[in-house]
Amino acid sequence: MSLALRHDVCATDTEDGMVLLDELTGRYWQLNSTAGLILRTLLDGATPQDTSRRLRATYPQLTAERADSDTAALIKTLRDARLVVSA
Repeated sequence: MSLALRHDVCATDTEDGMVLLDELTGRYWQLNSTAGLILRTLLDGATPQDTSRRLRATYPQLTAERADSDTAALIKTLRDARLVVSA
């Protein structure tokens, strides 16, 4: 499963993460650096499992369970907000 931003959602990297703009609603979403890493990795075509592995490589103190949980939670939040679609 790979993800893409909905065609009317813009993403901008920031110093400490990422900002998403839903152009239909005008709503902004601010992602911290961890969430930004997860989303950028998913948008680059990685699977959730590969994304969790990259997260653990970047933050070695994370357990596998926490990395998997954080990745799954962000995917659910983005899907629930209708910011991403399956690619």
